[in-house]
Amino acid sequence: MDLAQITIELLLILFIVAMVAGLLDTLAGGGGLISVPALILSGVGPLAALGTNKLQGCMGTATATLMMLRARRVTWHQVKGLMLCAFLGAMLGATAIQFINTEHLNYVIPIVILFIGLYFLVSPTPVNVNSKPLVSKKRYQYLIIPTVGCYDGLFGPGTGSFFTLAGVSLRGKDIITSTAIAKTLNFSTNIASLIIFLMAGKIVWSIGLVMMLGQIIGAWLGSHCLFSINPKYLRILVVIMCFGMLIKYSYDMF
Repeated sequence: MDLAQITIELLLILFIVAMVAGLLDTLAGGGGLISVPALILSGVGPLAALGTNKLQGCMGTATATLMMLRARRVTWHQVKGLMLCAFLGAMLGATAIQFINTEHLNYVIPIVILFIGLYFLVSPTPVNVNSKPLVSKKRYQYLIIPTVGCYDGLFGPGTGSFFTLAGVSLRGKDIITSTAIAKTLNFSTNIASLIIFLMAGKIVWSIGLVMMLGQIIGAWLGSHCLFSINPKYLRILVVIMCFGMLIKYSYDMF
């Protein structure tokens, strides 16, 4: 991206986008559905958009993870093995995406975001009750978690919600516990992906650093509201903003 295209107005808009994405991602997941299209619409290339999104997203998930650990919603012993498996899966996915033709990504990314947006629209909100696990702890840790992590390395939008849904539906956890664990796993996958994108030089630093600040504020606000806001309404907001940006993106492309 040409540095001359980066204006104060653009940075301000992306700062606000990151703050909203951090807030929504902490509360309901799906922040990447907003931030990735916003980066592409601002003129950032597809791979650089994914890399820059990882840079700014790391700070949001780090803030949320710290808040979850400090509030004792999760413990380090509880999540360390899961975080390692998520980390390795994300490194694999982020490495693979580097070898995909950039021109193809111009079409693949909006298609992926479209399907994830539809998932957010039609999928039921997990209930806040414990139920019987459907898969063993080992299969969950060594198969399900790395698979979701690999997806995050490849694309990313919706990863936090996938981790939450997997915890509720496959391991029988209540939604509050599963959401808290998902924040730590999403932080792990973001760090892993960021390492690969850093090595590949696919990050727009001026934009990423500004968006990091927005993510911190949004995630901090979201962490304080996590247990008092109905996630159903937040999901609707995520979907509306997601499809709005996809319509604008499609209009600009065609």
